[in-house]
Amino acid sequence: MSRILHNRVRSSFKNTSWVSIDKRAVAFSIWTGRSMLLYKPIDTSHVQRRCYGMLVARAIRGVLKIRYLVLGGAVGGGMTLNKKYAEWKDGLPDMGWLNDLLPDNEQWDRFTTTLITAKDKIGDQLQIDPRLREAGVARATELREWLAQRYEDAVAAAAVNNQQRLVYCSEPAPKIVNNLQSRPASPPPARSADDAAHYEKRVHALQEEVLALQARYQRELQRLEQENRELRQQNMLLKQGRQPSTKKMKRSLIDMYSSVLDELAGWEADGADRLPRVVVVGDQSAGKTSVLEMIAQARIFPRGAGEMCTRAPVKVTLSEGPYHVAQFRDSSREFDLNKESDLADLRKEVELRMRNSVRGGRTVSSDVISMSVKGPGLHRMVLVDLPGVISTQTVDMAADTREAIKQMTRQYMDNPNAIILCIQDGSVDAERSNVTDLVSSCDPQGKRTIFVLTKVDLAEENLANPNRIRRILEGKLFPMKALGYYAVVTGRSRRDDSIQGIREYEERFFSSSKLFKNGLVTPSQVTTRNLSLAVAECFWRMVRATVEQQADAFKAMRFNLETEWKNTFPRQRELDRDELFERARAELLDQAAELSAVPAQRWEHALRDALWDHAAPTVMDRIYLPAAAAAHHDQEPSLRQIHLKAEPAPPGPPGPPGIDFNKFNTLVDIKLREWAERELPGTSVQAGREALRAEFSRLTEPAEPEPLFRGLREHAVREALLRHDWEERAQDVLRVLQLNALQDRCVSARAHWDRAVALLEAALGDRLGAARDRLRDLTGPGWRERWLSWTSPTEEQRRRALLAAELEQLGTARPQLTYDEVVAVRDNLRRQGVEVDNDYIRETWKPLYLRKFLEQALTRARDCRKSFYLYSQQNGAGKECCEVVLFWRIQQTLETTANALRQQIGNREAARLDRELREVLDEMAADADLKKQLLSGRRVELAEELKRVRKVQEKLEEFIEALNKEK
Repeated sequence: MSRILHNRVRSSFKNTSWVSIDKRAVAFSIWTGRSMLLYKPIDTSHVQRRCYGMLVARAIRGVLKIRYLVLGGAVGGGMTLNKKYAEWKDGLPDMGWLNDLLPDNEQWDRFTTTLITAKDKIGDQLQIDPRLREAGVARATELREWLAQRYEDAVAAAAVNNQQRLVYCSEPAPKIVNNLQSRPASPPPARSADDAAHYEKRVHALQEEVLALQARYQRELQRLEQENRELRQQNMLLKQGRQPSTKKMKRSLIDMYSSVLDELAGWEADGADRLPRVVVVGDQSAGKTSVLEMIAQARIFPRGAGEMCTRAPVKVTLSEGPYHVAQFRDSSREFDLNKESDLADLRKEVELRMRNSVRGGRTVSSDVISMSVKGPGLHRMVLVDLPGVISTQTVDMAADTREAIKQMTRQYMDNPNAIILCIQDGSVDAERSNVTDLVSSCDPQGKRTIFVLTKVDLAEENLANPNRIRRILEGKLFPMKALGYYAVVTGRSRRDDSIQGIREYEERFFSSSKLFKNGLVTPSQVTTRNLSLAVAECFWRMVRATVEQQADAFKAMRFNLETEWKNTFPRQRELDRDELFERARAELLDQAAELSAVPAQRWEHALRDALWDHAAPTVMDRIYLPAAAAAHHDQEPSLRQIHLKAEPAPPGPPGPPGIDFNKFNTLVDIKLREWAERELPGTSVQAGREALRAEFSRLTEPAEPEPLFRGLREHAVREALLRHDWEERAQDVLRVLQLNALQDRCVSARAHWDRAVALLEAALGDRLGAARDRLRDLTGPGWRERWLSWTSPTEEQRRRALLAAELEQLGTARPQLTYDEVVAVRDNLRRQGVEVDNDYIRETWKPLYLRKFLEQALTRARDCRKSFYLYSQQNGAGKECCEVVLFWRIQQTLETTANALRQQIGNREAARLDRELREVLDEMAADADLKKQLLSGRRVELAEELKRVRKVQEKLEEFIEALNKEK
């Protein structure tokens, strides 16, 4: 069977190609197991081996393909990562400027070697002064012994008191005597159980006070030891003959906090300023300023007899120091508060600053006056003295004074972290108080209010019921609540009393007062000394509780502002208003400096154009046209009356045609000289100033101006140009040059002749166009305009057109019409149904005659263009083209003037204008309100807020770090 199949296959392969035969033979052999060519079975084992080999090859090829994919992916990913890294690296800011600031490795090596050498020398040669060592050791030993003794005494006293409490537990507690009045000690009476508990609490409080005192003196001891070490180091340096390095004095904690408040002063952002401070509020003349002076221990504020003294908020920073001095934040002068002369100067300065802050007819101002007071024994705090609240405003006050004071007071008290020091006058009826309701509305729970009753000595004398004072100090009379209630005496109504005298008077009063004797008040509620201590403790407690929270708020505010900047103004620097102003200032000065590099040809071209614009009306109306009309008709006033619209001269016979050249030249010489002596120098200076301003404005206006700087540039350039004035002596020099140039009547070159003819034709063409426009306005549009523009004349224009047609028939060779001609024209118009009078006819005749005259003059000018050869052959004696000679003289004079003005600009005026611009920019730099007005927009405001927030945040972090160290 296989053989038969094999034969059939062979027969079918006869007509097939060798390629197809080969494929079919291989397939047949594999299927049958025999060779089609050999007619015998074939071995298929190699075919199976081949199949296995193919499978293995395919597996190896797949593995290799996976390797290529993995390797290709790794290479591609590496290239992508490298590209991303390059893009990220390119996006980083350029920090190459650090290489200029930081020293290189060689300098670091030299510096390190020098330090090691100095250390070896100092260690070998320096010796500590034994006197300083003995003094420091002795002082430290004394302090340690004293503190140890005090601590042992306190512990022993506590043990004794505990034993006594156990023995005398049934006896009542002794009454606390006034610490301002010494009394003999008496044996302790019997105490009750409640009194014993109170006594135990008192003992524990004393023990805590002793421990706090010990910790305080321990810190003081450490500070003294540090100072001792610094003194020893300075002594070593002095022994070696070297001066100690002057280090920047470390600022105190309260000064750091005060600088933060100064940065926040005047910030209009909502909720930005929430930092604690002591706000001193009260009615007018309630004693606010006196209380503050007692706390500051100096008479630092001006006083007035029955008038408002505090017109602006005064921020006073109190701190402890070795000397009693005061200083304003923006001034370097220190006022010695122990000298009466410095105190007087300080009060005058405060009054002057208050009056300067009140502008625009206002009575009070919100501008803060910042000052610091340092002295021994002063408690560290920041107080803000506000204008007193008034109930009635006088006629010399602004209309909104009362509301402005209330709004200002409420704004400061609305700060949830502000401590309100409410001052109430104890010598007046409590019902007259205006400030208590205001305070209770801002702090209804009284969690940050301290109530102070002043003038208690007067209140004790005037009040028949002292119980009223007790109710006030217990918080039962006023509806407001407070943390504490204090009674003080701040003087005896004498302006020359010293602080020490007032303090002694206050202590004597309270020691002998009925308030103490009757037990109405406790000793801790009286005297400004106790008040100052309580306010300082409350202030620092509030600061420690809220300052970190405020720092976090500023950090969040900074993040929000930076995010807004990146989204709104990408790829732009965060420049505040001052930096933007300096940038615009530098660009403006650089552009103004290019004024000296303007080419001379440009200057002369601009000056010639400006000079001709100023001189053209005078040349045409007062020199050329009157002289030509007078020489043409022997009637000089006629054409001047035409241009000045004066009454016409009496009619006369018309003059002969043509021009009297001798008369024309004579009149021209006279008018030119008058013009050159009187008006031309001043006109030339005005033209030079305008050319200079135009070029200066062009240079200071960039090709692509930034809209933010447009207002600033315009203001600076305008102010500089208004201040700039040409030198007066320049007119005398110009007058001489112009008179000499007008004397030359000989045109020496064809180019000069052509330029003079071109100037004459241009002047006549401009004036002729104006005359035609004037006539067109009188007679209405022509037929071409009527058809093309669909316009029609008015009734008045139709009358003028009919009259102009009648006058054209008379000819226009004379400036004046005779009486008979006027009557004839009027009769002709009457026959046409148009009534006109004589003046109407003469008024219409003037523009007709002027147009005809200018047309004739323009024709003569065109004819003179080719007459230079004839003029040169006559050596300037020919008079046919005297009009061209006139304009050549004028042109020559203007060119000479332009050259002189160019030299004046290059030598003097450009530098003076640049100096004026610098002065204007300096004044603008000092005017913050003007800069705020000229540089405005969200970009500037956002950059300003960012700068302020960063500065406040940095200062707050510095303050918090110092505060934590002090803890």
